[in-house]
Amino acid sequence: MTELPVTREFGPRELRSALGRYATGVTVITACAPGGRRIGVTANSFTSVSLEPPLVSWCPAKRAPSLPDLQRATHFAVNVLAADQHHLSGQFATAAPDKFAGVAVQEGLGGVPLIEGALVRFECRTVRWVDAGDHLICLGEVERFDTGDGEPLVFHAGAYHVAARHPEF
Repeated sequence: MTELPVTREFGPRELRSALGRYATGVTVITACAPGGRRIGVTANSFTSVSLEPPLVSWCPAKRAPSLPDLQRATHFAVNVLAADQHHLSGQFATAAPDKFAGVAVQEGLGGVPLIEGALVRFECRTVRWVDAGDHLICLGEVERFDTGDGEPLVFHAGAYHVAARHPEF
């Protein structure tokens, strides 16, 4: 096995590149702001936290324009994107007057928009926000979920990928 070089001094760009080597699923977090406006942001910082109670987390940047509305929302949904939904990742990652234009949704708990065709949709009650550097950690309790068939959209080293089963398994 080749020994990896140790990086002792690094900046945010080098750390971001190294962290990008960890493959993640791609999600769109959706919520409903007070007053009924729909909110949606692309996030790959989603993770399970606990089975008992059923907790998940995701981490929005403090500079996200929708953060104040997200923090006031009582519920949010984690829409795990399927491999054929890569266009939605880009649509919800950019600023737009209506990020939901052309997106088929259903209404979930707390009025949260649920993206049709997502691989999994977790409907969550917001439990707590935790300060974490230049991001916040949003902790939510899963109240309901549904699953679909298909392959997940994966993000690795700055590009989208489709997951494939390992040939030995």
